[in-house]
Amino acid sequence: MNTNHSFTINRIKKALELQKEGKTTNKYILLYRAIKDCILKHEIPHDWLLPSTRILSEVLGVSRTTVIKTYELLLLEKLIISKAGSGNKVNYDVTQEAQENHAERDIINTDRYPKISQKGDSYSQNITLINRLPNENLAFRPGLPPLDVFPVNQWKNLLNTYWRHVKSSGLTYSNATGLIELKKSVCNYLNVSRNVICNPEQIVIVSGSLQSLYLIATTLIDKGDSVVLENPVFPNVHSVFKSSEAELIPIGLDAQGLDIEQLNQIKKRPKLIHVTPSNQYPTGVKMSLQRRQDILDWASRNKALVIENDYENEIANVDGLIPTIYSLDKEDRTIYMGTFNRLLHPSIRLGYMIVPQYLIKVVEALQEHSHRFVSPSIQVVMNQFIDKNYLYQHIKNCIETARARYALFKKEFEASNHKMILQDKPFSSFHVLAYFKEPVSVSEEKEIIKTLNDHHIVTFSLSKCYIDTPEKQGLIIGYSSVRDSVLTRKVRTMVALLK
Repeated sequence: MNTNHSFTINRIKKALELQKEGKTTNKYILLYRAIKDCILKHEIPHDWLLPSTRILSEVLGVSRTTVIKTYELLLLEKLIISKAGSGNKVNYDVTQEAQENHAERDIINTDRYPKISQKGDSYSQNITLINRLPNENLAFRPGLPPLDVFPVNQWKNLLNTYWRHVKSSGLTYSNATGLIELKKSVCNYLNVSRNVICNPEQIVIVSGSLQSLYLIATTLIDKGDSVVLENPVFPNVHSVFKSSEAELIPIGLDAQGLDIEQLNQIKKRPKLIHVTPSNQYPTGVKMSLQRRQDILDWASRNKALVIENDYENEIANVDGLIPTIYSLDKEDRTIYMGTFNRLLHPSIRLGYMIVPQYLIKVVEALQEHSHRFVSPSIQVVMNQFIDKNYLYQHIKNCIETARARYALFKKEFEASNHKMILQDKPFSSFHVLAYFKEPVSVSEEKEIIKTLNDHHIVTFSLSKCYIDTPEKQGLIIGYSSVRDSVLTRKVRTMVALLK
């Protein structure tokens, strides 16, 4: 008998003892009431597989006929359902009831409980800044690569090999900053693909960019510390630093990237400056080489650290590589962030950052106290994925596929849309901006996004990317994860709704 059945039978036995205290002596009625009571009290959850009639009759010491009649009564009341070959499953979904109970708990007097911390309250209030939509629609969600070209079989074979050969010692706790094998592979990969040369000891393996930002903010930011952010900026970046109770200093952009004249006018001395030089999010502006050096010089004068968020380097630099800020830095004051989530797929939850030497111990301690480590199996497979040259081939496929889909999206969108205009720039990202030709309010932009979402088309708000008053309204559209046939249909639906 499996563990699930043991759990179920123990619950039924307890309920059966209570039923025997009543007047009814008919065994199948007693058993029926006992199981029903367990289901209604949620002691046996929805969709739970009940023991077979043979197993239950043997364990309870009753005839199989008794159990069959019991299940028949439960089937009549639709408390269980029966499927050929699958057995009998509980059919009592209390999701709605749970939501109602949760709503009731929300209005309980909070004075009866300990007070939420100031930082906890800050994160809770700013959660709406993060771009998160709980749906499975791919069209036209930003931040997704061409998911359908991911080599699933290659990854599956590597993972199967790992589990075939893993030793028991590999199942214990792992290094907080990542497996040294993967860190060395990441170093080699960055050297070859981005001309970034670093020490593997400086690499921290994380679940993604958001975790990197959280670790950095927790390491360096106290309440009231200043942080310089591009404006517009990743909403997730905005959320992390605002939730950390930092004073945000938004700096606008010019044709070369972050506006250096605005930066030089800052009176406070910030601790951090966050930039996306390869492909500014969301505008796609590529920071010039001179501007990268200017920012490093400014950071040196102000004793600040630079966060170089290089989230789509390979895509943005497909036609020519500009040296990273990290590679130009001679003072070890650049935190370099990258992620595999945007190259492979978001569900992989794997990224990395290079941290200055003086921060390594603190970041490692924070990792130990929170996330502990990224799954070693994922790290080992990623290491093999890089080592066997699969990653480079996949990036090539992603770029070819995304470039073709960008051309198709642009053709379809511009052919019949008269309300919006696409950003005029060559292919350099997995997303593109669409601006409104006529001014719209922020509330109107939100309503348009909601209407599109109601028709299974996901877009993000450009207005939401601004820290203060939005300078422009528009949509951030991710086209690369949608197959050609679906892309064409979805664009036409989108254009019709926009009209």
